[in-house]
Amino acid sequence: MEFKDYYRILGVTKTASADDIKKAYRKLARKYHPDVSKEPDASQRMIELNEANAVLSDLQKRAAYDTLSAQAAAQATRGGKDFRPPPDWDAGFDFSGAASAAGSGGDSGHFSDFFEQLFGRAARAQHAQKSAHSVPPNAANFDDLQPVSRGGDQHTSIKLDILDSYHGSDRTIELRGSHADSAGHVVHDKRSLQVKVPKGVREGQLIRLVGQGLPGSGGAPAGNLFLEVQFVPNIRWRAEGRDVYQRLLLAPWEAALGASVEVPTPTGVVEVGVPAHSCHGRKLRLKGRGIPSTPPGDLYLELEIAQPAADSDEARAAYAALAKAFPHFNPRQAQPASGV
Repeated sequence: MEFKDYYRILGVTKTASADDIKKAYRKLARKYHPDVSKEPDASQRMIELNEANAVLSDLQKRAAYDTLSAQAAAQATRGGKDFRPPPDWDAGFDFSGAASAAGSGGDSGHFSDFFEQLFGRAARAQHAQKSAHSVPPNAANFDDLQPVSRGGDQHTSIKLDILDSYHGSDRTIELRGSHADSAGHVVHDKRSLQVKVPKGVREGQLIRLVGQGLPGSGGAPAGNLFLEVQFVPNIRWRAEGRDVYQRLLLAPWEAALGASVEVPTPTGVVEVGVPAHSCHGRKLRLKGRGIPSTPPGDLYLELEIAQPAADSDEARAAYAALAKAFPHFNPRQAQPASGV
């Protein structure tokens, strides 16, 4: 996709303060607003201005965008035409606690693919934060009262291993963000949090950290931080909801004749009886050995037949004897389906 240079669109430098961003947007909005502008491309320019302002006026989005800008420049020097954000580029950032694109007078549904892929999901998922004012019934001068508003909630992801769900764990996460200094310039910052991962958590679930969101105003409490659980890909196990799937390699004679094999599972080594006449792709269910919950999930062993190498005279002779034992066997003909 095409990388959008939001600083160029607003005509400001990368060191511009929040006030500089606001002034530049307002000046250009007065020039290109479709209700007053006579420019032929006013509507499209206004959409671009709204999109750029939606990112650069939001400290969290701007901090993430600045990180992407450096990566986009590196890709350009290598001759890359299309910009591809690296995996987990937004890890530790939160885009849901600040003003939405619509709050800037734009319509995020009309923004570019660049914005939609990077920020659109968070913009649609964010919740409007409305100020609630606490006013004593006997207040004499309402102008002297400070608004009281609970801090906004924040959202980010946490990468876990499937085994963390089986046993629970303690993790340290790093959150990236930014704040405006006294001159209005953006300052990038980081903070670390200790997270206790509960046993039985599933991919897609949210872990809530009370009071770790955005600070409140007027003495109101801070919001909460929600961590969306994502499992790191594992070559041995994969999870689907509460159920877990694992490959189980078998020798051809174990699959054909049946066998009792030891299998390392997330809960320890288990002795499993493999039925005779098992075929490649068959699933064996170990009830209750999936992710612990109420009720617990199941562990499914997906059978695969491993082929021994014909790398010795004895091995080649054994394969020749097998061919003689099954003179009418043709693997390219349809075979009868085996039960699961």
